[in-house]
Amino acid sequence: MKLLKLLSIFLVALFLTTGISNSPSEVVAAEKHNIVVKDAWSRARPPSAKVGGAFVMIMNDGAKADQLIGVKSPIAKRTEIHESFMKDGVMSMAPVDDIVVKPGEKIMFKPGGLHVMLMGLTQNLTMGEEFPMTLVFEHAGEIKIMVHVKDAGAMSGAHKH
Repeated sequence: MKLLKLLSIFLVALFLTTGISNSPSEVVAAEKHNIVVKDAWSRARPPSAKVGGAFVMIMNDGAKADQLIGVKSPIAKRTEIHESFMKDGVMSMAPVDDIVVKPGEKIMFKPGGLHVMLMGLTQNLTMGEEFPMTLVFEHAGEIKIMVHVKDAGAMSGAHKH
């Protein structure tokens, strides 16, 4: 009983000293079957925009590879995994069917690389707000995370102090 009380005190102290909060500027992570999804963010878009992008970090802390096979969000009529690349001196973009996440691997979705295309937006991407997104993995299944909308010119999900 004494151990349980000490553990409770420790957890409360840890919570208070790490600054965990529900603020949109804080990092939010979700984990399921050794697949960790964190640092989900998007760029603000004008109210008339019909497309947007979302970025995230995916880590595989397990011993078995998994595949990201889909993404969905209620704020878009359609979502696709895309990759940007240079071809003949021109930046191009193409859909990607799936992403293999090997054991111990960390994959960054970021501007100019892998990203989630949000097409047919049904909600504005307004700076400071957030929206839900679900990543679908072959083995881990669905992992839900909140995506924080950053400034239109943001280049990463990192938050400035």
